[in-house]
Amino acid sequence: MAPDKRPPRRARSRPVSRPARSRPGRDDPYQVVYFRRHAEDDRAQPIPGREFLRACPPKVRATMVAVVTQVAASPPHRFAGGGYWEAMHGEMAGYFEIRVDGPGRHHYRLFCLLDTEAAGLGPLLVILTGADKPFRTTLPASVYDDVRALGREYLKRNPRSIA
Repeated sequence: MAPDKRPPRRARSRPVSRPARSRPGRDDPYQVVYFRRHAEDDRAQPIPGREFLRACPPKVRATMVAVVTQVAASPPHRFAGGGYWEAMHGEMAGYFEIRVDGPGRHHYRLFCLLDTEAAGLGPLLVILTGADKPFRTTLPASVYDDVRALGREYLKRNPRSIA
């Protein structure tokens, strides 16, 4: 080729820049965290969900932790719960429970929230607290009142109070 006849230059391809998402996507995996009571609400700053799990029989605790892990990785709206992961209804709408039966047909419940609004964090599966009850009984309304109160306490601060 003659020196004055160079081939045309190719345009360089530039990476396409995409705007950063301000909120996590619906299909992102969730991070599992425990709600920690804030010092302004309880000076001891207990972690009710962790305390509940530690008090559960080992097999119940192992099953609940396995379900939480699977739900968070799914993510939660895609998880086929198999009776373990259930969305709650009525006054408890927006909350979820993990249901596991233990020895002597005793029932254990772990109450959770899904949070996509936590400042600086991806989507969270928040373990709030738990409760247990004998076979063929119902939890008293006061248990559900306490769960909702903890949920309100968790949501009123951002950054969240987590462990």
